[in-house]
Amino acid sequence: MGVNTERLFIVPCTLENYCQFSHQYDMGPHIEMYLEQLKRDSSVKGWGVWFVIRRENNQVIGDIGFKGKPNDRKTVEIGYGIIPAAQNKGQNKGFATEAVQALIDWAFSSGQVEKVIAECLEDNVASIRVLEKVGMKRTSAKDGMLYWELEKPCK
Repeated sequence: MGVNTERLFIVPCTLENYCQFSHQYDMGPHIEMYLEQLKRDSSVKGWGVWFVIRRENNQVIGDIGFKGKPNDRKTVEIGYGIIPAAQNKGQNKGFATEAVQALIDWAFSSGQVEKVIAECLEDNVASIRVLEKVGMKRTSAKDGMLYWELEKPCK
């Protein structure tokens, strides 16, 4: 299981690749929490953390993923982070957008998702641009946060 784009490999986090990549990427607590959840319930694979790997050099440049399996309304929330060295610098520009678009496409093609939602801080200009570029629409704002959604296109 994985998603390939022009410049990226995006692979679900597993205990095996966590160990493989831990020397090259600062693993946040959300990754360890996801791995604990995965140990208890293998059906969450794909609905948690994925590693974003640059094809050019096989380096992990970030993580992306969903905050759980689709709910009863076929909705998932996406989140992402790209290391500073891979953000908006010349040829690196657009890794976050490329990864977010690829994972949204994967979710919609799964047959289990009709809507993807996201949130970001209202002053996070870079995330706002990413969410706008992938076609998400701002739905509300509250307590310094902006909320977004994208419905699966009709065929």
